[in-house]
Amino acid sequence: MRCPFCGADDSKVVDSRLSAEGDAIRRRRMCVECNERFTTYETAELSLPRLIKRDRSRELFDENKLRAGFMRALEKRPVSIDAVDSAVKTITRRLWATGEREVDSRLVGDWVMDALRELDEVAYVRFASVYRSFQDVNAFREEIERMENKSEADDKK
Repeated sequence: MRCPFCGADDSKVVDSRLSAEGDAIRRRRMCVECNERFTTYETAELSLPRLIKRDRSRELFDENKLRAGFMRALEKRPVSIDAVDSAVKTITRRLWATGEREVDSRLVGDWVMDALRELDEVAYVRFASVYRSFQDVNAFREEIERMENKSEADDKK
């Protein structure tokens, strides 16, 4: 690795440890020419699948867009940023795990709904109303009843 201070072509690793919940390696390096120390991070470069949208167009998966969708649904709700980051990371890992080159965006939408149901019921209904294009109050009522029935079934287990 080239030294950012003097530009020398060689440096040596002084210390390595896991970082970012095990998703990266943090390396402390020292330049063999000027003895300055600097930090580098190593992460796996994985290509995420393209999403097939409702109109059959294709779009690269964008983690920032996913996070923005969560934040919009969770606006003014008592959910921590750490919980949102964890949900985004879980969905991103699930996408990698498919091993597919293209994934239907509805699958990702379903994963988001599952995550929101766990994080905050109000945010879940907000997202569902847009995602499922609710046309009237009855659609809201049906979704809330479905959510309550699922919650009751989970409680009985």
